Amino acid sequence: MSVLGILPFGESVLRKRAKPVEAITPKIVKLLDDMKETLYATEGRAGLAAPQVGMLRQVIVMDCGDGLIELINPEIIEASGEQDGTEACLSFPGYYGFVKRAQRVVVRSMNRQGETFELEGEGFLARCIQHEVDHLHGELFIDHVLEPWLYQEKTHQRIKLLDVMKLSHSN
Repeated sequence: MSVLGILPFGESVLRKRAKPVEAITPKIVKLLDDMKETLYATEGRAGLAAPQVGMLRQVIVMDCGDGLIELINPEIIEASGEQDGTEACLSFPGYYGFVKRAQRVVVRSMNRQGETFELEGEGFLARCIQHEVDHLHGELFIDHVLEPWLYQEKTHQRIKLLDVMKLSHSN
């Protein structure tokens, strides 16, 4: 297994739609293993989508506190309720914002054996699922922030979203 590089905001691949996985191949299994290794090597981790490591495939790994979850070709088939909360992103290091999400979701996905399953998530797990599935559609949490600013993680200082975007493009 390898720790992969996480692409920062501003990389064009983060705004592209990921392609469905056609078959569970050794390459997909290796991608899952490498993404797991990368997720656990990252501080403040909750989830990682394949586009964040430069792979335009519909693959997600998450650990929202109850162990590893792997999702291949995930599709949210139910969503209900609302929750507001903070979100951050490994591709947006150092910043967080407030985002409204569904309180409960059901996702249909495949596992690494190619079996289809459904997973129900509420609260933080629902938030993680929605955040990571957005990555597969070229969407980022900044597309959903409730305010025109983000917050710097260490100082909690408010920073205009446009200023953060300018900073990320200059790096």
